[in-house]
Amino acid sequence: MFDAEPLTLFAYLRLRSEVFVVEQDCVYSDMDDHDLHSWHLTGHDAHGRVVAALRLVPPGAKHPSPSLGRVVIAPHARGTGAGHQLVAEALRKAAAEYPGFGHEISAQAHLQRFYGRHGFVPQGDEYLEDDIPHIAMTMTAEQMAEI
Repeated sequence: MFDAEPLTLFAYLRLRSEVFVVEQDCVYSDMDDHDLHSWHLTGHDAHGRVVAALRLVPPGAKHPSPSLGRVVIAPHARGTGAGHQLVAEALRKAAAEYPGFGHEISAQAHLQRFYGRHGFVPQGDEYLEDDIPHIAMTMTAEQMAEI
């Protein structure tokens, strides 16, 4: 659930729109019903601006296992480690909230190495999702238990 001040919510949704719709030239509805039931994590810079965000979808909602999604980093914050910090924190939350589960994601194909650093392994072939190449990636329950 997203329980934040209206200005933080606005900044979060604006960042998602700027990256997923405008930068990636992908016209689709970014917000969906998974947002209503997910845990949302935002990362802020020294000035309090939202520069990174993601959602953690609970098991059974999108996949049998929990699933990170909508991982977004503002262009000026990429390469700073903010994305890795955000994913690591979300995986800790998933391990604590959903013990005994693995983890499944639908990753943009060019980010396989990024997610691989966190233990995700590609599964199957690439596919198009909203005209962007993606690949399924998973982490086992044993890996999650070690987080």
